[in-house]
Amino acid sequence: MDFQGQIQVYTGNGKGKTTAALGLALRAAGRGMKTFMAQFLKKGEYGELLAVRERLADLITIEQFGLPEFHHMQNGVSAAEVKAAEAGLAAAGAALAAGEYRIVVLDEINTLLHFQIVTIEPLLQLMERKPANVELVLTGRYAPQAILDRADLVTEMKEIRHYFQKNIQARTGIEK
Repeated sequence: MDFQGQIQVYTGNGKGKTTAALGLALRAAGRGMKTFMAQFLKKGEYGELLAVRERLADLITIEQFGLPEFHHMQNGVSAAEVKAAEAGLAAAGAALAAGEYRIVVLDEINTLLHFQIVTIEPLLQLMERKPANVELVLTGRYAPQAILDRADLVTEMKEIRHYFQKNIQARTGIEK
């Protein structure tokens, strides 16, 4: 199973960026390939975490580097958020270098860049160090042009309509 790894970006204001990355991980798992996913801005028992832990732990690793409260930028960026994000980038870098994973996903990394929780330079360096046989996936709204320019595939999820506008909150098994 030798292939040339690419850099994929899933961005935009529509739903489905993390779901697309998880779908890729599921497809790879079906072929016996391992995925590492660093989830930034998330902390908690999301459905994907439960499914992987209970059924696919040998093929998909998900580590969360968010704080218990979702980031809303009301009080600026906290030192704890920066520290968690830096730990996530370090873990992703280690996963890239390990030779164990064929896919490495940085979930919500673009959002971290937008809110200046991390700077772009360490991410660009990580992209440059990507081994040739590893697929690197970067998700999150607001992907900066420098990331888009270096990606091999860019998909923009565009919101046309969303039931959140009807005040329907995140539902277990669908959004969480």
